[in-house]
Amino acid sequence: MKLGVVGLPNVGKSTLFNAITHAGAEAANYPFCTIEPNVGVVAVPDERLDLLAKLYSSKKVTPAIVEFVDIAGLVKGASKGEGLGNKFLSNIRECDAIVHVVRCFEDSNITHVSNRIDPTDDIKTITLELILADIEAVDKRMDRIRNVARGSSNKEAAAEYALLERLERFLGGEKPARLFECTDEEKPFVDNLFLLTAKPVIYAANISEFDMGKPEDDIPFVAEVKKYAQSEGSEVLVICAKTEEELSAMAPEDAQMFLEELGLEESGLNRLIKKSYSLLGLISFLTAGEKETRAWTIVKGTKAPQAAGKIHTDFEKGFIRAEICDYKTLLECGGLTGAREKGKVRSEGKDYVIKDGDVVLFRFNV
Repeated sequence: MKLGVVGLPNVGKSTLFNAITHAGAEAANYPFCTIEPNVGVVAVPDERLDLLAKLYSSKKVTPAIVEFVDIAGLVKGASKGEGLGNKFLSNIRECDAIVHVVRCFEDSNITHVSNRIDPTDDIKTITLELILADIEAVDKRMDRIRNVARGSSNKEAAAEYALLERLERFLGGEKPARLFECTDEEKPFVDNLFLLTAKPVIYAANISEFDMGKPEDDIPFVAEVKKYAQSEGSEVLVICAKTEEELSAMAPEDAQMFLEELGLEESGLNRLIKKSYSLLGLISFLTAGEKETRAWTIVKGTKAPQAAGKIHTDFEKGFIRAEICDYKTLLECGGLTGAREKGKVRSEGKDYVIKDGDVVLFRFNV
């Protein structure tokens, strides 16, 4: 899962990204890696892994991972080359979802680019830049198929061109592509455009550290972000980037004490990852043993053979069956042997849909 972190200058985007990269460095048993200066990889928090690893005395624990990309260059006029220009476009296109950091705090020492705090205006500024880039992508596709579409013999090209005209008008009304309604037959044409505004968004409402622990409805500007997000069916996460950066530099036990003092159960980063998983319809199945306990990310609804293919293509090609036990039952039975003795291990075939938390042993023959 790759998430692009965007936001106007001085909204706390870099502070949040610093917290993310520090957290990655401390991720248990998963080495932090910087693919480029603006990319960090962190582990998906999953207490099930630790419990299973303890049960099996696993030598290695490998969590699922999330890749965060710090998208620089997003300013007014970015779609026309302002800031870092087109570089940010390619970075966003490669992401599965967007984390849009929105400033929801007052600080006279940190200048806002518009000289005022207005979360709705900030969101619209960046959204418009992405929409303008999408319009350009639609126009290019229309230019490419215009002559073919005008010929009466190619009905598919004509239908696609009509769809593109409709989509261009929709984007021209300053609406993101994720709100565009189309049929199941039309959807592949839209998907193939890889539009920036078609990606799901989580708005990270970045609040002051002095507002931590307060009811969200009592925090200035948060209601504005929630109202905007609700209008387009997007998610909102209230977070304090500065506090997250402090937490990421602490020892785990100190960080937990700090969170408890604030009346919080977990860090904003953990909540962000979980919300992103839910947003993209992702789940994890688990494999466990003495050598390694590991989480594997799949899309909800994935069947057993395709899940097996996540581990190795041979597992999918030669799939025979999957031996399934949910992790709680496995822990209660003291392992797979105990679960088998109690009849708690199920043998499932090719049509079985893997569930979140399934501990799986794949049987295959190639």
